[in-house]
Amino acid sequence: MSENKNNGTVYLTRERLVELEKELHGLKFTGRIEVAQKIQEARSHGDLSENAEYDAAKEEQQHLELRIAKLEQTLSRTRIIESKDLPNDKVYILSTVKLKDLKSKETVKYLLVSPEEADFDKNKISVTSPIGKGLMGKTTGEKIKVSVPAGTLEYEILEITR
Repeated sequence: MSENKNNGTVYLTRERLVELEKELHGLKFTGRIEVAQKIQEARSHGDLSENAEYDAAKEEQQHLELRIAKLEQTLSRTRIIESKDLPNDKVYILSTVKLKDLKSKETVKYLLVSPEEADFDKNKISVTSPIGKGLMGKTTGEKIKVSVPAGTLEYEILEITR
């Protein structure tokens, strides 16, 4: 979730918004029904004070309701961002950035996304990650140094695309 501190806006791509809406719908309907059935089944086993199944089902219900509330809050503050609406001169959210590692000489491509959409295995990094923060606002040809838990990374920006 990429939040603007001024108004709490959450910036998402249209695809991610659809994914979150589907998840919310599934939790509200299928998820709630499944948890209610588990609670009902556990109640049928008698004494609730020593019923681990009942306690587990109630805890699952709490987690479900928290996730529903979080999704509803996120969706109520969402603003759709489209890569075509952003300039291509600098690194912004939804930029695909081709980098050259100045130590290993390897190249890598990252898509900068909101924290809600980050997936390192798919080379989608959050704009709030150390590398994401280091890249934001930079232009082709610039060199950056980024401190990460494993040390300092040094990159040259080779290309910025949408």
